[in-house]
Amino acid sequence: SPASATPVVVPDATAELAGAPRLSRLTRTQVLAAAPLPPDLAREAVVDPVVPADAGALPLGVGMWLYVPEEIEGGDVDALVARAQQVGLTHVYVRTGSSRGGFYAQAYMDELLPKAHAAGIRVYGWDFPYLEDVDADVSRALAAATYTTPSGDRLDGFAADIETASEGTNLTAEGASAYSERLRAAVGEAYPLVAVVPRPSPQMQTRFPYQAVVPHYDAVAPMTYWLNRQPDTDVANDVSFLSSFGKPVVPIGQAYDGALEGGRPGPPPPEEIQRFLASAQQVGAAGTSFWSWQHADQAIWDTLQAAREFRWEAKPPAELRPDQIRGLQAQLTSLGSAVPVSGTWDDLTTGAVRAYQERAALPQTGVLDAATLAVLMAPFNPPVPGLASGDNDQGGIDLGVVRLGS
Repeated sequence: SPASATPVVVPDATAELAGAPRLSRLTRTQVLAAAPLPPDLAREAVVDPVVPADAGALPLGVGMWLYVPEEIEGGDVDALVARAQQVGLTHVYVRTGSSRGGFYAQAYMDELLPKAHAAGIRVYGWDFPYLEDVDADVSRALAAATYTTPSGDRLDGFAADIETASEGTNLTAEGASAYSERLRAAVGEAYPLVAVVPRPSPQMQTRFPYQAVVPHYDAVAPMTYWLNRQPDTDVANDVSFLSSFGKPVVPIGQAYDGALEGGRPGPPPPEEIQRFLASAQQVGAAGTSFWSWQHADQAIWDTLQAAREFRWEAKPPAELRPDQIRGLQAQLTSLGSAVPVSGTWDDLTTGAVRAYQERAALPQTGVLDAATLAVLMAPFNPPVPGLASGDNDQGGIDLGVVRLGS
């Protein structure tokens, strides 16, 4: 029968080329269990879907930042993954090192990456470069990006936390540009890089070299901590300014007590978290995340779980919100099926979806059906130059637990 037919496998003609990514394999049963197709399309889906892994994915949806593992669910990775699934997180950022501490997260990554990936949650690394020795900072970032766990998992991408001199760094436009340019050269054009930058207040725009940094990255994540101001006006300003660089903006919201920085005491109340999310969605952010897991109180977690912003849904084009279409367009572009990020579904978007479906060995419906969404959001090892193609293979992704518009 078609359901048990031998999968059609495209020969890996580039397998002998160093750095040539292989397509991650997903069984047809896994995809259809997570995302059932109509009977007519199911009959057509006689090949195993694959996750096209020739270009990496952006951190879209809603994520959370991990800082001190022992203070995150008591160091229990299983509890971390369970909460992430319950809340509906699409990704987390894990601190991998700094100029002072080196690359130190290997043991934690060994446990976190396979469990998060099996649950359909992407994991991005982040590092704090002091920019005193740019080459050492780049080497450390590359070590994290290429680190492979015993299970064969790697980070889904990497975020560079580029801070000002007030945080102890040796920030200059020249140094930040050199670091960013060399990091991009080291990981290659297809590897997802995120620039973490101070929120661009009018004062910060005169102090921080945004123009020297942002162009080298695939997305930009301003630290939109509103403290004693308002979340909606802050995030609107940040997205407006940074969108001028032509990169998806994925602001980081405040989920910690900002009193020591002059903010209102205590973590932000639910009403402020909700206003941040609603405004970020309205002004065109591609996704969002919060700093940080260990500082968020239960009220924040409950608010995130109930929020509908930045939720991916498998729906006909006419039923998708503009922000959902923007997110899809940004992700397709990141994954190598480029389309203008307009927030409007047009023929170019239909064509990009079909192109991605063809690469993924899915029925070419041209719409965001559930099977396409499952593959689109699946974690995988992004390509890095110099790694053998086998090191780019990601096995064991269980799409049966990917959240589909829930």
